[in-house]
Amino acid sequence: MASIDAFTALNGASTGSAATTANSANSADRFLKLLVTQMQNQDPLNPLDNAQVTSQMAQINTVSGVEKLNETVAGLNRQFLQMQALQGASLVGRAVTLQGDRLHVEDGGAAGGFELVAPADRVRVEVLNGAGRVVDTLDLGAQTSGRHGFEWEAPADAADGAEYRFRVVATSGSATVQSTALMRDEVRSVSLVGDTLRLDTRWSGAVDYGAVRAIN
Repeated sequence: MASIDAFTALNGASTGSAATTANSANSADRFLKLLVTQMQNQDPLNPLDNAQVTSQMAQINTVSGVEKLNETVAGLNRQFLQMQALQGASLVGRAVTLQGDRLHVEDGGAAGGFELVAPADRVRVEVLNGAGRVVDTLDLGAQTSGRHGFEWEAPADAADGAEYRFRVVATSGSATVQSTALMRDEVRSVSLVGDTLRLDTRWSGAVDYGAVRAIN
């Protein structure tokens, strides 16, 4: 329903565009009437010269052109929002990858990921419990730069939905390679907040559509 309401609001904005066009036309008409009146009542001893008339006509053309450009940009923005909302609606029920360091157990396991800014000779993932204690370590060996995923087999007593955290330790020689932790989440619904598409996710709550790193 959130997506349908958003489309209604977006489509209703077209009425505002028509009103803007009408106001622009009225402004141009009033400007021209004032210019004609000014020319009819000008001082015969000090009439408007061609440069003045041309300058005033150029001003109204410039204002009209800017208004039309603004209307075009606004129309493109509305179309972009509609396309984004359609794409966002198709994500409902889908798994996505977001920045985060949480692991949630499902069917005895969990999956996460990370991004490396440079190649690493060795990468290990440390899994931590709620108390911050390391309960498992995954040695992933050498990894290239870019995005990578991993799977973790949870302890036998870990219930579905149990939350753990993880940290990535990547090195190249004696130097540390910068990494970003990535987590799996699930999209529950989408909504438009102003001109921003928001996703309501299972674990991370409301996040901007632009925060999605990958669709799984």
